[in-house]
Amino acid sequence: MTEARPAARACVTVGVKHQGDRMTAFRASIQIQASANDVWKVLTDASSWSEWNTTVDRIDGVIALGEKVTVHAKISPGRAFPVKVVELIAPRRMLWQGGMPLGLFRGERSFTLQDRGQGRVEFAMHEVFSGLLAPLITRSMPDLQPSFDEFCRDLKRRMEGG
Repeated sequence: MTEARPAARACVTVGVKHQGDRMTAFRASIQIQASANDVWKVLTDASSWSEWNTTVDRIDGVIALGEKVTVHAKISPGRAFPVKVVELIAPRRMLWQGGMPLGLFRGERSFTLQDRGQGRVEFAMHEVFSGLLAPLITRSMPDLQPSFDEFCRDLKRRMEGG
């Protein structure tokens, strides 16, 4: 008789409500059987995202500190989301910021990797929306949680070859 192995940890999701009943923050995480360095290489190679990431059509630009990248997400066809890479700490954390002038609306998306030992890393993605216009703008935004969950599963599949 073989011993049952625990199932692989599924994507953990959290939607945070701040403004009435609208989600103004989203978070998802997943454990991946890969090194932080290997995952980091995939995360910071914008030109390959559309090969493994089913949530984006493409990303224009180069992921480098201080650079602007433009995300073309499938959840909002025909729209482009320009963001600036404001933090890049290899192989642990990347932070993108975008939004409107004067802080009227701001989005911050972080990507973090935490070593869990035995060749595993925990990947987490978190986005928070803020600013005076956030309550109005988030009211018209689609629910991003399914895309966050899918991003995690896609990255895991890419890294583990599944």
